[in-house]
Amino acid sequence: MAPIKVAIVTPGSFPIPSSGSSSVERVVEKFAPLLKPYAEPRIFGRLSKRLPRKGHFNGVVCERFAAGNKQRYIREVGRAVKRFSPHVIDVENRPQFVLQMKQMNPGKRVWLYLHSSTFISSPYISSAMLHKCLQAADKIIVNSEFLRRVVVSKAPEVASKLRVIYPGVETNRFQSQYSAEGAARRESLREKRGLSGKKVVLFMGRLIPLKGVHHLLNIVPQLAKSHPELVVVIVGSPFYGSHRKTAYARKLEQLGRRSAGHVRFVPYVPYTEVAGWMLSADVVVVPSGAREAFGLVNVEAMSCGVPVVATRAGGMKEIIRNGDTGYLVNPHHVERELRERLHELLRDKQLRQKMGRRSRERVEQTFTWRHTADRWVKLLKESGL
Repeated sequence: MAPIKVAIVTPGSFPIPSSGSSSVERVVEKFAPLLKPYAEPRIFGRLSKRLPRKGHFNGVVCERFAAGNKQRYIREVGRAVKRFSPHVIDVENRPQFVLQMKQMNPGKRVWLYLHSSTFISSPYISSAMLHKCLQAADKIIVNSEFLRRVVVSKAPEVASKLRVIYPGVETNRFQSQYSAEGAARRESLREKRGLSGKKVVLFMGRLIPLKGVHHLLNIVPQLAKSHPELVVVIVGSPFYGSHRKTAYARKLEQLGRRSAGHVRFVPYVPYTEVAGWMLSADVVVVPSGAREAFGLVNVEAMSCGVPVVATRAGGMKEIIRNGDTGYLVNPHHVERELRERLHELLRDKQLRQKMGRRSRERVEQTFTWRHTADRWVKLLKESGL
């Protein structure tokens, strides 16, 4: 039996592969090759100077197009998709592309894979256009139950089309600190970065208000009094793949200067370096606001055997088991509860280890890219493909 042909249409924001892309491209990069051999995926995305117009990535054909003008980009992608003649066209995180794919590929099934609530909200799309796009999609995949509820609240008529497929993590790249190899690498990285003997609290992500980094920095002075070995490491920049600063980023640096010696800023790092920072940490903090649909950083930290303290918001409630793999704090009392939970973890190494080991187990059971691809294949089969 010939494999099912799946066209994966990316937003055209970043090329694939890319060390500096957003989570949308990262998800495509990781799960698409694992759809084989049941499916034959083909990725349609952004052209870059260092990549050919057509090539292979991990055994998957990638066709690339100039994406400076998004209307021209989607027209060119639509024509290329038509030549490929897939069974399913998967549109990544851009509802309006669904209508264009439908128009250019009549009779084809078009699925929408949503990764956040951003592009189903104002100012990116009107309510009337959103309804039209969601109704046109044959299936709508979301990355969490939280996002499913958001979509249903905006368009109740599409509830039956919705399916949840969680993203994952590469467990071989994000090694557990409790494996022999992971432990040795952790020790080496901490020594190299001047973190040996320190209690390392890590934030990894974009420096934007939604991510809540200011909450963490506001409590450092109090934590440092009880834990003089504390080092809070902030890894990230306001923009993907850039070191440009904003007023908010400068405000964070100002907050950090109040706790000299306890706060370290590391500008944006390529994705290849993310696992090393996770492995160097004792605790990872994710103080994001209510719109965080999933947050790959959570499962990446957990894969390294590091407990996560996150806000009880968005899809993070589905990832972290409060009191078992980490802690969830009330988004209305972030700083008080974050301080209490971090104090508890920093003073109790055995608790960190217990939660860290359980975190790794949870990832292996639920949040690998193999799980993501298997759920995709199951959905293709359920759809009669």
